[in-house]
Amino acid sequence: TRAMEMIAASKMRRAQEQARSSRPYTDKMVQVLADLATRPPEDVVHPLLESREVKTVELIHISTDRGLCGGLNGNLNRQTAAFIVEKAVPVRVVTVGRKGREFIVRCGCHLAAEFSGLGDRPSLLDTTPISRIVIDDYTNRQVDVVYLAYSQFVTTMVQRPVLKQLLPIHPAGVSGGQGVEYIYEPSSSFVLFELLPRFVELQVYHAILESIASEQSARMVAMRHATENAEEYIEDLTLSYNKVRQEMITKELLDLIGGAAQISKAR
Repeated sequence: TRAMEMIAASKMRRAQEQARSSRPYTDKMVQVLADLATRPPEDVVHPLLESREVKTVELIHISTDRGLCGGLNGNLNRQTAAFIVEKAVPVRVVTVGRKGREFIVRCGCHLAAEFSGLGDRPSLLDTTPISRIVIDDYTNRQVDVVYLAYSQFVTTMVQRPVLKQLLPIHPAGVSGGQGVEYIYEPSSSFVLFELLPRFVELQVYHAILESIASEQSARMVAMRHATENAEEYIEDLTLSYNKVRQEMITKELLDLIGGAAQISKAR
């Protein structure tokens, strides 16, 4: 457990840096999308912006491939289960990670697709197939809304389960001080149509990076607690062993002394 703690600590630092480095790019893309949303609408509406009556829900459930990371997967699974129970319409689940897949299969939910073995440092190309599945399902009207469930890295000791809507996209309004006059070529609609799929891919990729950072942090803390508990058990068991050993030695000495006394009396 001490070795696993050290390995998780080294992986955690890399995962944290990778997750934090993607946040500014995500925030900037949201800002550009918000600016594009304020432009005068044109005749054609992108399918990823289209809202419709919800008859089928799709959920991307991002968990870990391995256990030994405390209550990370348990907290996320409980949130997902509550979400599925609350919905009055069918819910399709796309799982990322073996632990999430096992939970969804055990619950008897509709498993639409599964992904595992992405590793500790996946690239955007590794996660693109996940994004393409949900984009295709939404544009083909197989589902009417898509949600994303993952563990957000807050601090080394805190990992928060997050559930947010991914599709349809609702660009946030530009707040005060963020309004920038952009010039788009060839047109704002062209840029918007090209940017929306990339935005979905980036959101999924960033969620996976957050989950990896959360996993390594939770595993490091869990293995540290396991090591401390093991050391306490070793101390308690060593003390018990020494007491029993002392009692056995004392009993053997008493037996020897008693035998010697009997021999002396016999003489």
